[in-house]
Amino acid sequence: MRRPAEAPPYTMALVSADSRIAELLTELHQLIKQTQEERSRSEHNLVNIQKTHERMQTENKTAKIAGLYNDSEPPRKTMRRGVLMTLLQQSAMTLPLWIGKPGDKPPPLCGAIPASGDYVAKPGDKVAARVKAVDGDEQWILAEVVSYSHATNKYEVDDIDEEGKERHTLSRRRIIPLPQWKANPETDPEALFQKEQLVLALYPQTTCFYRALIHTPPQRPQDDYSVLFEDTSYADGYSPPLNVAQRYVVACKEPKKK
Repeated sequence: MRRPAEAPPYTMALVSADSRIAELLTELHQLIKQTQEERSRSEHNLVNIQKTHERMQTENKTAKIAGLYNDSEPPRKTMRRGVLMTLLQQSAMTLPLWIGKPGDKPPPLCGAIPASGDYVAKPGDKVAARVKAVDGDEQWILAEVVSYSHATNKYEVDDIDEEGKERHTLSRRRIIPLPQWKANPETDPEALFQKEQLVLALYPQTTCFYRALIHTPPQRPQDDYSVLFEDTSYADGYSPPLNVAQRYVVACKEPKKK
């Protein structure tokens, strides 16, 4: 019997190369599509922020977000806003996605899952920190851990905002570690905050966390939360929906306002 002719090695190599090129083109197409989606979401966020600011100016009011400020006290400003906001956005985008084996449960600090009771944040970790302002009011800021003392059970943290960079010594109850992994809505939806759940979220273009309600949880791994910030300048007490990355949404320890 005659054996079928085998394809020459160079022909097989070409087929393999063509397959690899097709795979890379598919990946490139997906990346372009995701980039466009991210751009569209960012534009939507900026439009809503602009509308909020215009409304505040028209009514000659300052939003009293989260009840932390009075009418004569504007939210804190940030230095080198463009550079800092870009760095925060990059940090959110590079947060790894939790991918477990079949049957594995998402670990602490994955999405909405809090840290374990004995967890100690490491130097360099970003956290939400409750600090006192100059006038005595309190606010949640984005901070970086400098050290932790087991003797006093207190953290030393630096304000991430370089304009008024301060070092604070805070007890553990005033520190909320940020997520270390993004939760995948398609495989681990239970690891995400759900609609109307009360959270602390980093207000866009600032370095402060404010109380908010989840409007829409992420539907895909690359999606952000859509949240409604508490804002008394609106009739219903909440801002329009704004997007906030999983990296900057944590559980609120305070009760929901009636």
